[in-house]
Amino acid sequence: MSSETPEILWTPSPERVAKAELTRFQQWLEREKGLRFADYAALWQWSVDDLEGFWSAIVEYFDLPLENWNGQVLTERKMPGAQWFVGARTNYARQVFRHATDARPAIVFRNEAGERSEMSWRTLQEQVAALAQWLREAGVQPGDRVAAYLPNIPQTMVAFLAVVSVGAIWSVCSPDMGAPTVLDRFRQIEPKVLIAVDGYQWGGRRYERSDTVAMLLEGLPSVQRCIFLPYLDANARPDGLRNAVLWSETLAKPAELQIASLPFEHPLWIVYSSGTTGLPKPIVHGHGGIVLEQVKLMRLHNDLGPEDNFHWFSTTGWVMWNCQIGGLLVGATACVYDGNPAWPDYGTLWRFAGDVGLHFLGASAAFFAACQKQGVEPQNIADLRSLRGVGSTGSPLAPESYHWLADRLGREVWINPISGGTDFAGAFVGGVPTLPVYIGEMQGRCLGARVEAFNEQGQPVLDEVGELVCTAPMPSMPLYFWNDPGHKRYLDSYFDMFPGVWRHGDWIRITPRGGAIIYGRSDTTINRHGVRMGTSDIYSVVEALPEVLDSLVVDLEYLGRESYMPMFVVLRPGATLDQGLIDRIKNAIRTSVSPRHVPDEVFVVPEVPRTLTGKKLELPIKKLLLGHPLEKVVNRDALANSASLDWFFEFARRRAAQTQ
Repeated sequence: MSSETPEILWTPSPERVAKAELTRFQQWLEREKGLRFADYAALWQWSVDDLEGFWSAIVEYFDLPLENWNGQVLTERKMPGAQWFVGARTNYARQVFRHATDARPAIVFRNEAGERSEMSWRTLQEQVAALAQWLREAGVQPGDRVAAYLPNIPQTMVAFLAVVSVGAIWSVCSPDMGAPTVLDRFRQIEPKVLIAVDGYQWGGRRYERSDTVAMLLEGLPSVQRCIFLPYLDANARPDGLRNAVLWSETLAKPAELQIASLPFEHPLWIVYSSGTTGLPKPIVHGHGGIVLEQVKLMRLHNDLGPEDNFHWFSTTGWVMWNCQIGGLLVGATACVYDGNPAWPDYGTLWRFAGDVGLHFLGASAAFFAACQKQGVEPQNIADLRSLRGVGSTGSPLAPESYHWLADRLGREVWINPISGGTDFAGAFVGGVPTLPVYIGEMQGRCLGARVEAFNEQGQPVLDEVGELVCTAPMPSMPLYFWNDPGHKRYLDSYFDMFPGVWRHGDWIRITPRGGAIIYGRSDTTINRHGVRMGTSDIYSVVEALPEVLDSLVVDLEYLGRESYMPMFVVLRPGATLDQGLIDRIKNAIRTSVSPRHVPDEVFVVPEVPRTLTGKKLELPIKKLLLGHPLEKVVNRDALANSASLDWFFEFARRRAAQTQ
């Protein structure tokens, strides 16, 4: 594929280049290591050729807290199974609290109900110390799991830092997820403590969750203590909840902050990246790898530091919440907003940005596209003079969104889309503050990430669309999946197509300029408005309805096109897909899975296509509906019910005619 050079949207000024942390890092490399690079491309090439030299430079340059490190970075360059910084000890919380200061708040908070607060570094440290001591007295030890059912509020950050300072393993689900979906995750990891909220507000509506918390406790016999946080109602009490204590009681006893010194690869948190069949995959990341990845990403690629106010809109169910926490690792003030960014209108986040003086605002590509469609004029509704950069992720940012952001915010604001994943809690491609921004194109492959585009033969290609792969290990790649004997699920998830090479599940094109364009998912995980969900979560609640025998859902997300998510259902004889049933299907998904994964339309089909082994044909149907020829996406002989494809072929033909 050849392509014309797109329009340059933004060019950093000489002053901005000089002040960039990336520039200072390169100057340090030249001064201290004798390494001089002509341009970013040369710096990136060194960072992936000399992994040991690059990652040790990150540790040394940022003075990261590694104890007992003998200087060895990587025992063997292999995937999976690479072992980093063997013998070294650290703790995520230790790096956070190195930035404690009286000069700036640690957390600034707003929510859609009008609550406004700031938390100083001193208060953050005191609350973390008190909660950590309570956890120790409750019997929580390094390696125990602490699960949280909490929204995006300062208390969630306090809880996270307290848990990891003890050495326990953190895992969180957003309270907009229903009990069955949460239990599918938390049952796998058998938490000792559950921290849960009484409810939350979203889009002007209040959602009570005490009954859901009771259901979680009933379904999690491993939980020995429950910490109950009144958020929706300050007077809520944990009456009837097993072994529950109020949040305020856990903070009542002052304590000195004690941060456990842990092995570099000690588990930090468990996040979930759902597959298309079976239970969600519990992905375990380590303290040291995440510290290295997030510090590199925040400082060098997002150009954030201790003087910055940083916000990336997210619920706690999306890995971008982990990214928001990562701002604290570099001393930035975490500016947190809890609520619907589209309520009462799409100006909400922009007003928040002006109110708290954001220097960097991140959100999903879908949010920016919606702002454009809604006619939002950010500069007319908020004082955005402090805003220097805008980040985007979750799905590809369409070229028209680049134009809209530049036109509405001014050509001085850096537009910085990134693409990475829950899988390794980082970015593969993203911003480079010293390079120009081209319309529709991410600026470059991230340092230390040997990202390539592979064709079907497993060969690297340039300026052609291929599978996004990473051909060298990174410190933040998963340690393992929880309870995964023989690492089978781990291997199947990333190394099934190209053994020894990480296949991420995205389509990517590496441009001749060294930039990258992401074209959407190459697998069937649904990335809806930035929140990833496996189809099995959706099927379990839809097929629980008595009228529904079978179902299939795909998300037709692709660069430059509006996301469209149809659901196809097979009904019991005599059942009819009337508006009442459609509403019940959508409501089941909204309440038990996620409101962001409600399908756009529901259709009745005679059968769901399945393989001879009974697997639903999600990816072939997705490709078919995206316009690929039927004979190129599926072999009819491999199907148990090949005639079922006829309905979908006709549906694809009609849809193609309608969208032309």
